[in-house]
Amino acid sequence: MIDQAERPIRHPNTASPAVMTRRGWWLVLLNFLLPGSAQVLAGNRRLGRLGLISTFTLWLLAIAAGVLALVRPEQLFAFATNSWFLVLAQIVLIAYAVLWFVLAVDTLRLTRIIRATPLGRVAILGLGLAFLVASTGIAGAGAYYANVAGDTLGKLFGASAPPEDPTDGYYNILLLGGDAGPDRSGMRPDSLSVVSINADSGQATMIGLPRDMLNVPFNDTSPMHKRYPNGYNKCDVSACKLNSIYTEAEVRHPDFYPNAKAEGSSPGIEATKDAAEALTGLRIPYYVLVDMQGFADLIDALGGVEVTVDKRLPIGGDENLNGVIEWIEPGTQHMDGYHAQWFARSRHGTSDFDRMERQRQLQEAVLKQFTPANVFSKFQGIADAGTQVVKTDIPRDLIGYFVNLATKTRALPVQKLELTPANGINQDHPDIDQIHGKIRDLLYPKSTPAK
Repeated sequence: MIDQAERPIRHPNTASPAVMTRRGWWLVLLNFLLPGSAQVLAGNRRLGRLGLISTFTLWLLAIAAGVLALVRPEQLFAFATNSWFLVLAQIVLIAYAVLWFVLAVDTLRLTRIIRATPLGRVAILGLGLAFLVASTGIAGAGAYYANVAGDTLGKLFGASAPPEDPTDGYYNILLLGGDAGPDRSGMRPDSLSVVSINADSGQATMIGLPRDMLNVPFNDTSPMHKRYPNGYNKCDVSACKLNSIYTEAEVRHPDFYPNAKAEGSSPGIEATKDAAEALTGLRIPYYVLVDMQGFADLIDALGGVEVTVDKRLPIGGDENLNGVIEWIEPGTQHMDGYHAQWFARSRHGTSDFDRMERQRQLQEAVLKQFTPANVFSKFQGIADAGTQVVKTDIPRDLIGYFVNLATKTRALPVQKLELTPANGINQDHPDIDQIHGKIRDLLYPKSTPAK
């Protein structure tokens, strides 16, 4: 039989302050490193076993997540963006926070702190409370972030349509920039582009669509094609430009797309998507609408964005530059949301094609700001801004896949093609075959013959 003196943790010499102080240090440290171990050694073994089993289970889950991140990262992201998984994670993390709180308080009780040296009492109590706050705080923060993530994903990715496979090796997404700033009434697409992402390599190609392009065709299956079989002209709104298609379908012909809203889109977006498909020759299943005012809020949430300004740009003022509030000077600058928004939308003294290029430049700069550390440290602000800045019909089931693909995209330079006169494109009477050929050559480059 083991003598009590040989088990000083469970049966200490309470008459020795030095022994009780060392014992207190060990119990507090063990409970933090291996929750439940202090109870197994010195207290309620049933509670201790519960703590140890819970701790080992958490370690196994963490190891499994690490292995999955290495082997099947898209599957890990799919789990992390699943609504039921996030709810379960909240429940589990809250349960861990409660368990760790109980174990930490019970450990302080087991130290019999009154028997320690005067200095030891203060140190043991301080360290025990610090460990308590750290452990329960981490679990509580995890539960909070899981709740915010679930709420944000629910607002952003509400579409219930089943995910589509890539078309000819690419996922094509219509990216719309909505100009709904504080001095504007309503929303209209001020910038339009198609982002084509290689499903294997992650290589991204941005195809800029000029908003003022005329005589834009519609694909054969589009309801708008029946009304405009020879291209978008003699329309029902004041100007028959590419970005007017949104307004016409939204205001004049919402009945052309009766299921749009139920599918997380709108008649204006679907009509614009039909035109973009005919113009580019690409199948475009999804869209992302970025509101420029919300974009400014998102940039502020990220802590600003760094862009290089090539030409002096006015903030405010008319076409004659009367009433300019401020100037954005040339050079590399770290901009807040307000100045970044004007960098993208400033029009006087520059052409629409210049604005297209600046908008692409800003979009790339913002994407570079989405580092894990930046997103985690500013998670709440980014989540709040994100629900205001973005609307999309990308299915939630594809988030994990796209997040994994984005890690490849970030490592590669973005290819660009602006459908502008600088690239030989006629804005008033676009040559559709010519445009299709340029896009095809960019996405499917011919192999250089061996010498």
